[in-house]
Amino acid sequence: MTRRDFVRGSVGAIASASASRVFGQGASPRAARTVRTDILEIGYFEDGDPAGFPVVLLHGFPDDAHAYDGVGPELARAGYRALSVFLRGCGPTRFLDRNAPRTAEQAAIGQDVLDFADALKLPRFAIAGYDWGGRAAAVASVFQPDRVRAAALIGGYSIQNTVTRGRPSAPDAARRLWYQWYLNTDIGRDALTQDRRAFCRQLWREWSPTWQFSDAMFDQTAASFDNPDFVDCVVHSYRHRNFNAAGEARFQDAERRLAARPPITVPTLLLHGADDTLGRVDPAITPAERQTMPRIIAKHIVEGAGHFVPHEKPEPVAAALLELLSAAR
Repeated sequence: MTRRDFVRGSVGAIASASASRVFGQGASPRAARTVRTDILEIGYFEDGDPAGFPVVLLHGFPDDAHAYDGVGPELARAGYRALSVFLRGCGPTRFLDRNAPRTAEQAAIGQDVLDFADALKLPRFAIAGYDWGGRAAAVASVFQPDRVRAAALIGGYSIQNTVTRGRPSAPDAARRLWYQWYLNTDIGRDALTQDRRAFCRQLWREWSPTWQFSDAMFDQTAASFDNPDFVDCVVHSYRHRNFNAAGEARFQDAERRLAARPPITVPTLLLHGADDTLGRVDPAITPAERQTMPRIIAKHIVEGAGHFVPHEKPEPVAAALLELLSAAR
């Protein structure tokens, strides 16, 4: 699959950015904008001068674009245009075709980023993301490195091999991924469907044990989980990566390319939460990281943060992004 083929679906996207409904609950609801691609109507928050250099901010699971509420304004003050995106299945983002498959494999969410940039007519942009968003950022950087000025990957390089089964995880690592195995069962899907807030709150507590988030903050984000496609997209993501669900035919070649875990050749900065229970990391840049990210400029461990780093500690995230953007001019 060529890069042209990979983004073919985005040609002719309709740039219909407009103020949308106020989204979220709690102390500071925000007005989300939307823009249409061939597949989705994508919701996003915008901070800063529309003429500023764009920085696309991508959240993970289970979270939403509010994760960057404290990051976007800092980028805006530095002259950038911050665009915090609701991923497919979250918040105001909607599929245009009721019959479209509700998939969320890595190639699909990476393509969504490129389609979003096309719809807003962004010839170049920087990108940041964690969890699902970090994977989407990595995929977009691999397929259009000439377009991505720089990438901040929160949680590290996370492109997956969804083509060939690997070796089983060690028991302790498998235990931490209980939610994935649960979602690969019908009863797990039912649990997410019937009480998605309780399911997701449990993950917030487990993955970020030092984060003292308020009920209002959780409720603000949890409104995104009421998206009618949330369960389908979440279940597909965790079943596809574990070889229990088929991907879309249009992404077969892309997934084969990604299975080789190709290097990200744009300037890259890594961030990790020191208290992230999904895995501890070496504070030094490792040989493996040099291999997969040959233009890595820095690696920072954010003290006092768990898995949801931008939501928990926006100040060091914004500072790291400004460091990256300055280095990657």
